[in-house]
Amino acid sequence: MSTRPTTARGPFRAASLKSGDPYELSRGHPIQCAPTGADGTVPNALGAAVLGSDPAVERAGVDPGIKLSDDTLRAPDVGVGLGPEAPGWGTTVPPLVVEYASREQDERDLQVKITELHAAGTRWVWVLRLAGPRRVEVYEKGVAPQTFTPGQRLLAPGVLKNPVLVEALYDREAAHEATLTNLLQRKGYDSLDAVRAEGHQEGHQEGHQEGHQEGHQEGLREGELRALREAVRAVLSARGVALSEAHAAALGACADPATLGLWLTRAATESSPDRVFLP
Repeated sequence: MSTRPTTARGPFRAASLKSGDPYELSRGHPIQCAPTGADGTVPNALGAAVLGSDPAVERAGVDPGIKLSDDTLRAPDVGVGLGPEAPGWGTTVPPLVVEYASREQDERDLQVKITELHAAGTRWVWVLRLAGPRRVEVYEKGVAPQTFTPGQRLLAPGVLKNPVLVEALYDREAAHEATLTNLLQRKGYDSLDAVRAEGHQEGHQEGHQEGHQEGHQEGLREGELRALREAVRAVLSARGVALSEAHAAALGACADPATLGLWLTRAATESSPDRVFLP
């Protein structure tokens, strides 16, 4: 809900607010920020994970308070390209932000917010519409708005390395696939298919050295298993997650490619290592 009138600047300043206050500021006027509804909570987290894991992104966050000026403070749902972590409000204007707009969205304030972000230096504002057919409205500074639908890809050159499927910003399966690909790329793998191909190539060479069909098949299997194990370690490392001795032992002992593939997906998405290695 917006409480901002249409005329003079208001009396409030960014320094008047503290972290956790349920307000943004627009030209000195408070803008109430209500809690996220049930239709936006999960999509918001999924989108942040996809964008934050992109190999070209150093910092991204949910609801970052960005001081655009002394009397304007905005907190996009997701900000990509944030400044260094420090106390107080951020002063680095993210080049890409995402807003999740539900039925209760104040459309007037959304357009004001987009204008303020553009004026401060944001290049792209992606508005994901949660009401009606899912779609993303792209507001690029200096360009007429465009609408993208599921199956289409969003680009932010210079900010993101990889294009983002519209559905990866809200659909669990698509988001997890994109996050996994991003994390693998951070560790030098192009994709999960590339991991498997590398394992098959190593296994083929080993099997060739064995000199018979049975050895060749066993070599392929062992190569794939090693590649998948290494990919699990790489993805966890990219997320800053350390393997315990018990988890490392379980990973080394697993000889089922399907299980390792499941663990690899979980390594990209689960917050707890214990959940990664569930049977």
